[in-house]
Amino acid sequence: MREHKIIIQYGLKLLAAIFLVSCSTGTPATSTGPKWTAENPNAPSGTGMAAAPQPSSETDSSLDALRKGEVAKEGPMKDINFEFDSAALSEPARATLRANADWLKANASARVQIEGHCDERGTAEYNMALGAKRAQAAMDYLATLGITANRMSTISYGEELPQCREKTEACWAKNRRDRFVVLTAKATS
Repeated sequence: MREHKIIIQYGLKLLAAIFLVSCSTGTPATSTGPKWTAENPNAPSGTGMAAAPQPSSETDSSLDALRKGEVAKEGPMKDINFEFDSAALSEPARATLRANADWLKANASARVQIEGHCDERGTAEYNMALGAKRAQAAMDYLATLGITANRMSTISYGEELPQCREKTEACWAKNRRDRFVVLTAKATS
């Protein structure tokens, strides 16, 4: 009986060690998931009765703008920026999010897709995960300000859609951001 208890204790310690190593902030293992986007589970699937939301005529998603060969237009909600290798919200980012929440409250039918972006440093997989964490941090903060989860979705573009392509700290700082794309319901026919 005592031997079984020791074996169970070692097994639990081994599992805890594996869990801690897999959750570390180091470079994640190669992912077999999508390379362009990583969406949150609350993102609209388009399989229900309602049409999937589309970017409004005012703003396109960063990916839509790239496909058109254009620069993504600034919308009514302002971007927020992050420090290197961080998803923590700074006080200026929180102030911008409060203003974005006020806009969403004043426009009750609007929905928003929060795009998480990173600079080019780090692996593509790591940056996809970091972009997702950044978008989720903004979504969570907006929820604390009274914006319901069904009005928000997140998507990560990682390092794939930079605003700036120079290899300088000032340029990288511009790329470490969340962008807010206002969505409207697509008309059904």
